[in-house]
Amino acid sequence: MTFSHDHVLDACFLGPYGENDTLLEKLMVEFLRDHVYWRRNFHPEDPPAIATAAAHHPDYLAFEARTRRELHLLSASLKKSVPFHSPRYIGHMASDLLLPGLAAHMLALPYNPNNVCEDAAPVTVELEVKVGLQLARMLGYPNDPSRPECAFGHLTSGGTLANYQALRLALALKAFPVALRTARVPDLGLPDDDWHAFNLRQDEVIALLEAWQRWLGTQRADTARAWQARVEAERIEQRGLPAFFAAHPQLQPPLVMAPITAHYSWSKGLKLLGLGRDQLRLLPTKGMRLDADALHVALDHCAQARQPVLMCVAVLGSTEYGTIDPVHDVLAARRQSRKQGIDFAVHVDAAWGGYLATLFRRADGSLRPRQEVAVDFTHFPTREVHAAFAALGDTDSVTVDPHKLGYLPYGTGAFVCRDHRAMALLVEQADYVFNGHAPTDYMTRYRSLGQFIPEGSKPGASAAAAYVAHQVLPLEHAHFGRLTGATIHAAEAFHAAARKFAATMVGHAHVLVPFEPDSNLVCLAINPWGNARVAHANAFVQRLHDALRCDPSRPLQTKEFFGSMTSLQPERLGASDTARILAALGLDAGTLAPGQDSGRLMLLRHTLMNPYLLDAQHGSSYIERYFAFLGAQIHALTRADAA
Repeated sequence: MTFSHDHVLDACFLGPYGENDTLLEKLMVEFLRDHVYWRRNFHPEDPPAIATAAAHHPDYLAFEARTRRELHLLSASLKKSVPFHSPRYIGHMASDLLLPGLAAHMLALPYNPNNVCEDAAPVTVELEVKVGLQLARMLGYPNDPSRPECAFGHLTSGGTLANYQALRLALALKAFPVALRTARVPDLGLPDDDWHAFNLRQDEVIALLEAWQRWLGTQRADTARAWQARVEAERIEQRGLPAFFAAHPQLQPPLVMAPITAHYSWSKGLKLLGLGRDQLRLLPTKGMRLDADALHVALDHCAQARQPVLMCVAVLGSTEYGTIDPVHDVLAARRQSRKQGIDFAVHVDAAWGGYLATLFRRADGSLRPRQEVAVDFTHFPTREVHAAFAALGDTDSVTVDPHKLGYLPYGTGAFVCRDHRAMALLVEQADYVFNGHAPTDYMTRYRSLGQFIPEGSKPGASAAAAYVAHQVLPLEHAHFGRLTGATIHAAEAFHAAARKFAATMVGHAHVLVPFEPDSNLVCLAINPWGNARVAHANAFVQRLHDALRCDPSRPLQTKEFFGSMTSLQPERLGASDTARILAALGLDAGTLAPGQDSGRLMLLRHTLMNPYLLDAQHGSSYIERYFAFLGAQIHALTRADAA
């Protein structure tokens, strides 16, 4: 399929050459002036605090000179930064920033809103709640605040903290019915034992939570306070993990299941929560996608051993390979487990691939059928990928990073849960910040955002950036999908170019794309022709990467392209994929040395999110340029090795 230039993208970014500098400058001057007018009109009767003559005082001038000097030094140092804006950058998950988001972020900074609560950020707290609803709509969650089961989302510093929030909420939901049983709350129809209470479905726990809240409302104020204190005393958040499980010998600390490709934040999160790294079960993959059969086996074992499961994680765009786990199969595994008495949360770590959901959504929020999506692409999406995105609305929570495929400034991750009523279990009171009442209106409730989130202070500018970007480019296929669609076109073009490149390298190097790309990340395995040792292949790829990595000691302009590197590990691959890849590369499996550098296979990793990699307007392709560069590097290295 021929890629045609999309002129909407011309207005989206400052541009690789700074082409839209006039637009950004015009916006920033206009709104800086607007900010100054706002200050002057707050109380115009107040006299200026800084005298006009102050600008001529020697101390003032010296301060200005020092400021200019330091800013010039900083500006000079920043020229060593990685050029994320350039189509020559195809390394990590970073690219240019959306102009609407960048401008909104900069516009909001002088107001310095703190999104802990409405008192500190009366405008941007509401924008953050609305961003959560925008993301919920993109994911297929209920997003009408008038509906009791409406979703809720909030921004975080990144996907890591969003994953922590998912664990925190899942544990609160799982343990709450046990606390109600222990406190002997009457009239709620509680399960007969701790095991069944610990394995209620999340919708059943939310219904129980609402019944508990209604029951409290029927009691006298002092009685209600006494019952509430009694239940709170039994909650896992109050007692802590050791005391809670000691008091409930029927139960064990629950497991978290995730594919072996899962981000390291899951290990960190279990340590932080106090459950411990031993409670993380990493499951094998097929083609770097979660092996659903292995998940069924693991869950069957848990049912037989009466081992609780807190959560199963599916990855929607793995950090290393961009592969999409079968979310639909994870949900099917949970349905089967429920018949065996085990229930758990299903969380999707879509930090990378979440915004690809825009390709699957119509303007009314409905799901596009696969055939409709596929018209715009050569191979995307496969049936499995479409099924995974179609299943998102049936999961319990999702992590998504606007600062990745949302093209927003760093510090903008997001956590979204399907039913906001669950968030009541995370409420933390602080009298000096929050006013203590519990409003029933959706928007009013979450204006005290700090009660529900892991952070205290948090920047409102990030919320402004996300909200404005999503308003300018709504999160569906006809708007934001044009941007994410461009990245899929680039990935398909890269994959096709890699196959041609492999043919041209015969006699010089074996070149292989080890996995068909599900998204816009493509890896290359490379081995010099005639070599059979994994260690030598790894050293060769490392030398190629040296030409692609950031080197602050050298001028930025000496680098033709920027890329990243990752590895394939046999324990992640499985025996059949390991054998397939090594054979295709001409490598001897016997040279894999577990526990050493040669115990894994090094790859070049390419993140294809810059929208200007394919330039139909000028008939050029940075992808073709990259492969010409890579070919020259391979030839140079093989000649040097032969000399």
